[in-house]
Amino acid sequence: MIELREFRPGDEPALRAVFESAIHDVAIRDYTQAQVDAWAPRQFDPELWARRMQGIAPFVVEQHGRIVAYADVQASGYIDHFFVSAAANGQGIGRRLMEHIHARADELGIAELTSEVSRTAQPFYKHFGFEIVDRHVKDVRGVGIEYAAMRKVLRA
Repeated sequence: MIELREFRPGDEPALRAVFESAIHDVAIRDYTQAQVDAWAPRQFDPELWARRMQGIAPFVVEQHGRIVAYADVQASGYIDHFFVSAAANGQGIGRRLMEHIHARADELGIAELTSEVSRTAQPFYKHFGFEIVDRHVKDVRGVGIEYAAMRKVLRA
């Protein structure tokens, strides 16, 4: 049983577990250990994380009552977070989240979607019609991590 729902206060610890799994167990195939450790450190400030999640108000996917994925889309069309846990990879959950983002963008009249996308997620985004507009390296806790700025025009 898969349920896609709005974020609720109290989801923050489970979202952190999804975030860490997506990076340490999935993105590790495209990044070094130092990079994933900088990107998703095991030691973090839970209050800062909670405020961040409350601020982006992501959509949450539960599978059998357990949070396995989440993503957001801001009013500007920016997708800040899009993460699927390793255990839920390859089950169509990411597709469902992306379709929901597109539906929400349509509801809000958003003209284009943008995101900073990891190497790991770039093929997924390309599958949904996003194109790379720039590549860059971000300094994250003193470690360089390569991302691509991607965009999808929804309406002219």
